[in-house]
Amino acid sequence: MRNIFLETLKSERGLTLVEIMVSLTILGIAGTFVTAKVMDVLGEGKQKSAVIQMQNIKGRLQEYKRHCGLYPTSDQTLKALIEKPTSGPECKRYAPTGYIDSKEVPKDPWDNDFSYESDGKTFTIKSYGNDGVEGGEGEDKDLGPDDRV
Repeated sequence: MRNIFLETLKSERGLTLVEIMVSLTILGIAGTFVTAKVMDVLGEGKQKSAVIQMQNIKGRLQEYKRHCGLYPTSDQTLKALIEKPTSGPECKRYAPTGYIDSKEVPKDPWDNDFSYESDGKTFTIKSYGNDGVEGGEGEDKDLGPDDRV
């Protein structure tokens, strides 16, 4: 009686080093494509989030203007949505709890401050994107509340 187990082991051959290296290379290349796609989706998600945040801030600014008659000025900053400004044009009907629930002015998804400029009559709010500086393309693109991503 022959030993079937030993014959089975002898008949099976393992992978060569070259076959293993080729397999690992193929997996590495596939992983690179997947990672790049995931990073693109993540960047687009941050841009959409920034636009949504600015739309919400825009709504809070419009509410501030309904109560105060003017938007907070550039000197008063977006902090005027959290606590009543002590300088600049006075707001007599300032909401006792402010206009944003948090105790801090929100930051964009890249943890940068939003750019805010206002003369009291109009305002501009922007996110400078991933790089945090004006100008750029892709994830570094400047965004406003009315942008489509």
